[in-house]
Order: sequence, then C-alpha cells, then structure tokens
Amino acid sequence: MSAPPTTRLDVTAQEAATICAAVRSADLSLLSPMHRIAGPEHVAGLIVLLSDPAVSDPIYDLPRPFTPDVIAGWISDARNKQTRGEAILAVTVDDQESVAGYSYFTIWPERSAAELAGAQRADAQGQGRGKMGAARSFGWIFEHLGVRLIGLTAARDNARSARVIEAAGFIARGERQSVRADGSTRLSLYWELTRDQWRNASQAMT
Repeated sequence: MSAPPTTRLDVTAQEAATICAAVRSADLSLLSPMHRIAGPEHVAGLIVLLSDPAVSDPIYDLPRPFTPDVIAGWISDARNKQTRGEAILAVTVDDQESVAGYSYFTIWPERSAAELAGAQRADAQGQGRGKMGAARSFGWIFEHLGVRLIGLTAARDNARSARVIEAAGFIARGERQSVRADGSTRLSLYWELTRDQWRNASQAMT
C-alpha cells in the first residue's frame, strides 16, 4: 500500500487543514478538460483499461482482480478518502468519453506530502504524453493542493516510468519496500521532490 515519503516535514495544523480543504474541493479542470473524478460510470472503462497487462502489470497497488465489485469498491473508497482530504482518484477520457487513463493521488496532509500513481491506455504510451501529463500533475499537486513534498516509487525494471520521474527533476533516494494490496511486497526504486526544488527548476526553464 502507499506509504508517506521518507523525508518528514514540520507541518502546522493550519497547513494540514488547508491541504485537506484543497483535496476535498480539488479542481481537475486545472489539469485538463479531459479529467474527471472517478465515479460509478467509469467502472466498466477502468476494467477495460486495467485488464491490459501493459497498463496494469507495473503498478503494485491496484486492487485486484479487476472485477466490477472490486473496481466499484476502489472508486467508493477513494471518494470517502477525498472527503477526508486523503486521496483523489481521477480518470482521463477521450473524445468518446471512454476511459483513457487514471491518476491516483494519495495525500498526507499532516506531512504536507503526496504520492502519485497512474497509467494511460497502451496506445497512448511512448508518445511523450506521459511526460507532459506527469509534469502537469506534479505542478498541480504542489500549487493547487499545496503540498511541499512528493515521493514516488517505480518497479526496478520500469525504465519508462523512471525516465519520466527523473526528467521531472525527482532525486533518487535508493529503494524501499512497497506493499501490494494482497500484502505481498515489492522492492521499488524511490524518488523525492520538494516544492521549492520544483519551482526552482521551473524558473530555470523559463
């Protein structure tokens, strides 16, 4: 399961409360017009998306098996966590409103920290969209949700995700044990990035 970043920041109660409020009222239109909060209407589309091993195999914390009950429960759990300021499950849709990808934002308000997991349909991979979408998501987490630290993991053989993460400026922090939904573990590569580092890198590119 998701775990907070290794680095621990000093966070006031006011900062944590502000982050919670931002998560509850998150504006996905700032990410793109094709983002939606996942709802019951997206269950079938998520099953189609995640049933492709090219999409789901590298992702350790997805609920399995990909059945209507399991995916509906995942969506419901994410909705409940959003009301507590702890998570956002979003989907992206194509021009036909079919699910083309998903993003799961896990937030720890009391640590001003977040984690992002997600994937896009196999036919959209390898076209640079993942890198651009990830950059938008990182900026949105820092500037809209207001957290100051993001931690990310990827499987040791997931070179594509590693390239996207490192291109965004994340700093490698070695490895950590990731716990799957079934309780098994996976040794993952681990990175961190602070909001100040993100802003400094963004200013350097302008």
